[in-house]
Amino acid sequence: MVAFFLKRLALALVTLWILSVLVFLAGQVFPGDPARAILGPLAAPQAVAALQRQLGLDRPLLDQYWRWISHLVQGNPGLSYQYQAPIGPILTSALYRSLKLGLLAFVIVVPLGIAGGVVAALNVGRPIDRVISVLGLSMTVVPEFVSGIILILVLGIGLHLLPISASPPAGAGFFTTLKYLIMPAIPLVFVLFGYIARMARAGTIEALSSDYTRTAVLKGLARGLVVRRHVLRNSLLPTITVIATQTGYLIGGLVVVETLFRYPGIGSLVANAATNKDFPMLEAGVLTIGAVYMVATLLADLLFSVLDPRIRVAGAEQG
Repeated sequence: MVAFFLKRLALALVTLWILSVLVFLAGQVFPGDPARAILGPLAAPQAVAALQRQLGLDRPLLDQYWRWISHLVQGNPGLSYQYQAPIGPILTSALYRSLKLGLLAFVIVVPLGIAGGVVAALNVGRPIDRVISVLGLSMTVVPEFVSGIILILVLGIGLHLLPISASPPAGAGFFTTLKYLIMPAIPLVFVLFGYIARMARAGTIEALSSDYTRTAVLKGLARGLVVRRHVLRNSLLPTITVIATQTGYLIGGLVVVETLFRYPGIGSLVANAATNKDFPMLEAGVLTIGAVYMVATLLADLLFSVLDPRIRVAGAEQG
């Protein structure tokens, strides 16, 4: 188990380093001059050149990357051009808010998607299977901004059931905050439900037709006991991988949802940084999103190995 974890951790760190290189290079080729963006279009060329030297933008790329990544590893992502303040506290607050929204969406969609997939698999070919499959597929292809606008018009403006803004008032309690986050979480649930339900359905159908399930049935075990002890444990293995990989899509969806509902999370922070050419904030934000995705994938691998010991044994032998 330790060897399996160390191997996965090493791969995650290498992937994160490659991402840091790509993010830094993307920031360099991104159109626009940060110094000109800070000082404005009417600033004198001498002032722009002086600010470039002050920010270290006139140094070689390798020198700039080393200074950036070494400070980032030490917990100092630098100074935001847009806010003229340290990036760390701003990024941490935005990440915390995004994690709250993403966690709420996951808490809703994961059990809902798994339950929908299992129910559809246990009723293959019946109307309930067709309803769940068609509904999941339909919700998957609807973009977040379309479903979000519909929710705002229906639940917010039409029925006045939920607030149209995702930002709760200062000092709001748990249930008040939850009320403000439900509507922006629903578009994320719509998109993820179809993927999770389809994978859970396929895994359950495969497990139901396996030899160990037929053996358990022939032994006289009750259907519910067979499903709980033998089917779900094996059918949920591929579903766990899908849930982890959808974390990256969830972060991408947060950019749209947070912008639409005016929620100050990391998605809207990265979008504003790109718009305002705040490259340090953009690079730190994208790398943070990558780190969150790597952690989610690593946790999925560990859980996968716990549920299926063959995975960690094979991984340790290959390592």
